[in-house]
Amino acid sequence: MAALICTAFLATAATNQPIDLPTALRLAGAQNLDVQIARERLREAEAQRDAAVYNFFPWLTPGVGYRRNDGRIQDIVGTVFDASKQQLTPGATLEARLELGESWFKVLAARQLAKAADHAAAAQQQESVMSAALGYFELVRARATADVAQEAARVASDYADQLLRGVELGLIFKGDALRARGQAERNQLSVHQAREQQRVAAARLAQLLRLDPTVTLVPADNELLPLTLTATNAALDTLVAQALGARPELKQGVALTAAAARQHDAVTRGPLVPSLGAQAFLGALGGGRDNDMETFGSSANVALTLGWRIGPGGLFDSAREKTAQARLTATSLAADKIRDDIIRQVVEAHTRIHSLASQLTTLRSALATAEEAFRLTRERKERGFGMVMENIFAEQELTRARSDFVAAVAEFNQAQFRLRRAIGQVTAE
Repeated sequence: MAALICTAFLATAATNQPIDLPTALRLAGAQNLDVQIARERLREAEAQRDAAVYNFFPWLTPGVGYRRNDGRIQDIVGTVFDASKQQLTPGATLEARLELGESWFKVLAARQLAKAADHAAAAQQQESVMSAALGYFELVRARATADVAQEAARVASDYADQLLRGVELGLIFKGDALRARGQAERNQLSVHQAREQQRVAAARLAQLLRLDPTVTLVPADNELLPLTLTATNAALDTLVAQALGARPELKQGVALTAAAARQHDAVTRGPLVPSLGAQAFLGALGGGRDNDMETFGSSANVALTLGWRIGPGGLFDSAREKTAQARLTATSLAADKIRDDIIRQVVEAHTRIHSLASQLTTLRSALATAEEAFRLTRERKERGFGMVMENIFAEQELTRARSDFVAAVAEFNQAQFRLRRAIGQVTAE
């Protein structure tokens, strides 16, 4: 039996993994899948930026060409006659086709898109870190709520057992004992529900941090206390100004708007610059009549072209111009929408923190009142003057006050992280 108990204890300990807030924040910044996806998108944007620059470089085509003709052929003056001949051209061709104006503006746009992807990665990291903080406090809240429910179940069970002994002695009405037992059973049900919520919160946090969901995360903090992460007396205008200067989403919007502007220039101004075409061949040429292949010699030729494209894809392509203008306008409006959304987030988080600070003051007083009422009710019962329902109601009020206080503390801490996220100050450290 002792061996079985030890084995069960070790198995439980092996599946429980303590975690604290700094560890959760670091893991969120390093292992979160959304952060890794954003980083890969940044690498993709950087590669596309390099690819836009590579368009200014020529490409080399090494190879061998072979041509043969048997039968009718026409010479340069129009005479048609029979001929049997072949030609072999080994060598390399260097080619370049540059839409100089459009390619340059596309390089500028690609640079801005890479900047936008960089800011998007920073924004995603902040969002993931905030989600980890919210998840951690949700886990602490769930455990504290379960502890409150566990204490309420213990108190109610002890009281029900006392009444049952009184019934056996003929001193207590059995209906009162049954009421107390029913309350104890309801409290026990609350314990099961609270433990379920704790396990769910642990699994969700593990998913955010890319940990094994089968391992039960247990918060290292033994007590849920209000934290001070931001200056609660900071003026709203100051916080809004900080947000507008620090949020990576706004920087991303500026970069995307600049990219759309360069793409618009590529369509409207790029075609004004002539296109350059160049081709150079260096190799050998050999062949002759019938199967003669003994006339090999070196061969080189160069061709250059300069011109403008008029029509679709070039000058006076009104459809492309309208498309680029609409994209630029939509991108600018999206940046304005992000700005308005960030201001709203700051206002909401600031309001929430002040509201919860006031609620905590009220809930502390309510908790103290409930504890004193419960104490007096117990004293009255021990003296033989209390009623069963009075004790049940006092215990219910105390449990409710404790649960409300725990919830408010968790929400207060979460609200502070939301405000830090709103002003762009969430870090993984």
